[in-house]
Amino acid sequence: MKNYSIDELKNEFTRLNYKWNDFHFIGVRSKANLQNVFDDLFILVNGNKLSYFSCTTNPGTHWLRNLLNSKGAALLVPNQYVNTWKIGLHQSKYEAFLQAKEVKVYRDANKNDVAEESNVIETGFFGINIHRANEFAVSKLIDKWSAGCQVLNNPADFTEILFQAKQTKQNEFTYTLLKEY
Repeated sequence: MKNYSIDELKNEFTRLNYKWNDFHFIGVRSKANLQNVFDDLFILVNGNKLSYFSCTTNPGTHWLRNLLNSKGAALLVPNQYVNTWKIGLHQSKYEAFLQAKEVKVYRDANKNDVAEESNVIETGFFGINIHRANEFAVSKLIDKWSAGCQVLNNPADFTEILFQAKQTKQNEFTYTLLKEY
């Protein structure tokens, strides 16, 4: 997946009528939609500087096959979620960005290995957090690391994002999920 320029992103935000903030997060869901791998893009916008990281915006194969919700695995609907995440403890274990407002998710219930958009959309609090996978190593496979969360596979990358977020002194963070274009 390509790294989008700030002008390309701003043009896409304008086209979608989204607000551009001085500090925010952008996810880009890959068209390839490879099974159980971190093939998506996470972009940290800090002023006029963009930083690019590998992530997943999809649930892993484990949760696609073993549903936590009978309606299906959660797949965040592309949209702009303004001030929807705050820093807190993910699973009461380590600092991450926790869902603090309602979001929309597709429910993928066909129990195959591919995360897919469906006609079933729910709005609510689902614990769709932004966090890291393995604490010590770069993760190659999503597996159990995501049941619908936005997950970075490199712990050093996530540490950097968390550090920069704390420097802003913001209490809430905006995340915009786009589809690769």
